[in-house]
Amino acid sequence: MAKTASVLQEGKIYIGQSVEPEYLTLRLANRHGLITGATGTGKTVTLQVLAEGFADAGVPVFASDIKGDLSGISTKGEPKPPLVKRAQDIGLTDYENRAYPAVFWDLFGENGHPVRATVQEMGPLLLARLLELNEVQEGVLNIMFRVAADENMLLLDLKDLRAIVTDVGQRGKEIQTKYGNVSATSAGAIQRRLLVLEEQGANHFFGEPALDIKDFMRTANDGRGVINILAAEKLMRTPRLYATFLLWMLSQLFDKLPEVGDPDKPKLVFFFDEAHLLFSEAPKALLEQVERVTRLIRSKGVGVYYVTQNPRDVPNTVSAQLGNRVQHALRAFTPLEQKGIRAAAETFRPNPKLDIERVIQELKVGEALVSVLQDKGEPSMVQRTLIRPPSGRIGPVTAEERRKLIENSPVYGKYEETQDRTSAYEVLQKKTAEAAANDEAEAKDEAARKNSWGNVIFGRGPRGGASMGELIARDVTRSFTRSIVTQVKNAILRSVFKR
Repeated sequence: MAKTASVLQEGKIYIGQSVEPEYLTLRLANRHGLITGATGTGKTVTLQVLAEGFADAGVPVFASDIKGDLSGISTKGEPKPPLVKRAQDIGLTDYENRAYPAVFWDLFGENGHPVRATVQEMGPLLLARLLELNEVQEGVLNIMFRVAADENMLLLDLKDLRAIVTDVGQRGKEIQTKYGNVSATSAGAIQRRLLVLEEQGANHFFGEPALDIKDFMRTANDGRGVINILAAEKLMRTPRLYATFLLWMLSQLFDKLPEVGDPDKPKLVFFFDEAHLLFSEAPKALLEQVERVTRLIRSKGVGVYYVTQNPRDVPNTVSAQLGNRVQHALRAFTPLEQKGIRAAAETFRPNPKLDIERVIQELKVGEALVSVLQDKGEPSMVQRTLIRPPSGRIGPVTAEERRKLIENSPVYGKYEETQDRTSAYEVLQKKTAEAAANDEAEAKDEAARKNSWGNVIFGRGPRGGASMGELIARDVTRSFTRSIVTQVKNAILRSVFKR
């Protein structure tokens, strides 16, 4: 018979049952984690179980919802026989169904509160990756950001960025000495990539009001942490935007949260689903930033949990920092996949009673290999574990349920309406209009000066009549014509008399 366990354990989160109850220690939860496994093996349920556990402990959570299934955590689950039986099998004495406090977010503002960032906050490094720029084009983008900063022009949305690209491209020779070479070719390439980005809907993301990270760090009236769910079904159609957005969020947390060392429990836990998209084709500078943020953000009290299909999706420099691990089943149909399973097995602290490489392929849905950090920070011996059933609904909420939750959320109305204050676009528009007006005024002044010079020399006739110059020109023309006619006539007469 399984040993009894409790969902609510002081300082711990109950994960499931192996030869004994498996708990994640809250004061070590900011040492990050990794949840892996093939599609359909139970990763989303494990994510939900951990999110519920953190919320019960008063820890706010952020998680991306790729398929919409995680949204059900906001609604009371049903006591379905398989779930009740699993709770009994693992000795879970206080299992009950209940809803969790949740706030929905959506980059496009359709299935949650809009999430926005300014171009300035995103910065040239992440934007260069988002725009798929080469090294030269990235250098030009950096120059454009520097020019905007030096000339006190805010970069808030994509129209601001397009305006500064046009302006700097046109002033390439003027600014070359101070900032470096800006070719029209590079500026044009950036403009084309911005068009592609706009077609993908990124214009919804850039602008104001920008997201206040503190809105992710709320607790409900009953003391439970709020679970922030990013609706990512539509966002996943543009995976580069998805990955860049989540990395931006991590960077914001790192930059804005104070140092807290190792608290008794995290200030926030961040679940990064489909994490392989973050590392796919990422340039070296970006990978270094991910590694740096992952390594240092724990001192801000933030735990980061990467969720992906295979441990190989995460670079070694990042994987080495992920102390808490849950491995669901992997399948091996090719030599390369077999190699991946071997690599996954080697990431765990060995258990002499388990052939880890074989067990990874035998795990059933809802089972996983679990290894978590223990009291002194060392990983526990890996165990085959039956994951506990979640308390919230397994599966998505309805459109009506989602709408009601959005309208009753604590941030409703704060982000729904966009703002458009004076920024680079307006400044450059005004500058262009003023330059055009000055050119027009100068042209009129030049015409007036020329006209005035003619009047000084020749004067104007009375009552608006012809000027003296015009009269003289007319008389000269008539005299010249009469002279020519007389000469032609005389030449003809001389020719006739000679005959």
